[in-house]
Amino acid sequence: MHTIYTIGELESFLIAIFVLFIGHSINRHVPVFKKYNIPEPIVGGLVIAAVIAILHVQNITLVFSLSMQNTLMLMFFSTIGLSANYKLLLSGGKKVFIFLGVASVYIVIQNAVGISLASLLGLEPIMGLIAGSITLSGGHGTGVAWSQTFADSYGINTLEFAMAAATFGLVMGGIIGGPVAQRLISKHNLVSSYGIGRKNHTEHPHLVTYDQLEEDHVTAKTIIETLFILLLCITGAQWFATWIAQSNVAWLKMPDFVYALFFGVIIANITELTRGYKLHTESVDVIGTVSLSLFLSMALMSLKLWEIFDLAIPLLIILLVQTAVMAFFAYFVTFKVMGRNYDAAVITGGHCGFGMGATPTAVMNMGALVSRTGPSPQAFMVVPIVGAFFIDIVNLIILQGYLSFIM
Repeated sequence: MHTIYTIGELESFLIAIFVLFIGHSINRHVPVFKKYNIPEPIVGGLVIAAVIAILHVQNITLVFSLSMQNTLMLMFFSTIGLSANYKLLLSGGKKVFIFLGVASVYIVIQNAVGISLASLLGLEPIMGLIAGSITLSGGHGTGVAWSQTFADSYGINTLEFAMAAATFGLVMGGIIGGPVAQRLISKHNLVSSYGIGRKNHTEHPHLVTYDQLEEDHVTAKTIIETLFILLLCITGAQWFATWIAQSNVAWLKMPDFVYALFFGVIIANITELTRGYKLHTESVDVIGTVSLSLFLSMALMSLKLWEIFDLAIPLLIILLVQTAVMAFFAYFVTFKVMGRNYDAAVITGGHCGFGMGATPTAVMNMGALVSRTGPSPQAFMVVPIVGAFFIDIVNLIILQGYLSFIM
């Protein structure tokens, strides 16, 4: 008999924080994790997910109540928007489009690898797309959407494969990003132009570092003001998403975190131009770091690892090859095209994250890096904008092209 236990809201939130403590403790005592900047939510989340998987085998299922998870994600992406005023956007605009080009080329390669291996292993070519950019660059949401399309249009059930592939990619994207970027930083002796330290905000008050060890000077007043602005972004994003759904404006339909990001951009630039109110960068930094850490710990501790274990061997082979190809491409192509400097190395770690999993994984990889090696504001602007907005559009176009070719 299978028993299901539902964990309450408060207890689930408590476990999410405990996940971070576990990850921090393991990273502190296992040198290889610390050396290669494996993010704490990945480490702690996998420990809890493994425990849950063992209980699942014993016919016990734990279900967490994590209603705050989506709000924390929206809050984090709002901080990305608030840190992107027009001066930064102008200074980094060129890099955004260069990185978009790199990521677009990789999606083409990713799907070519998936389809080729699927054919060699006797699977339908569509399974190669599922184990390609649909789930790896697109994530769980894109996987569900395309699975429904394949079921309706072709009568092929791919949902379980899609969820397993997306889960595998989420984990591997968080695991390979740090080591790939750290190898580049060590090999080329790269350093942040802002230096390594815990007082970057003293010399650079407009800098958002997402460094959880940064020494920040915040007050109750600045935190409350910043929370108010972030909740404006979140509420605006949810209202706008509802309006888009009711209006059937298909070309504006995007994940709600994209709307939150752009509401943040709008507010940041209005305050910058009018100078009527000055955003408190350090408070934005603190709340953004906390939101990202908790969101990712919730996502990782909720993983159903048995979905990965239940993968058919051919699909698992495809995903392992995709992981190797992602690491190779990021190391030899992304880094070189993006400038061979410190920012390029951090962007490379981020590319591993959303090329295999999702944009929050990319930012988590970069956050783990900058906590040790110094700030990279350019990376935190370029990667989320491409990963949260442009790449979904490019992915859709490329997938349509592949489908017209293989079907």
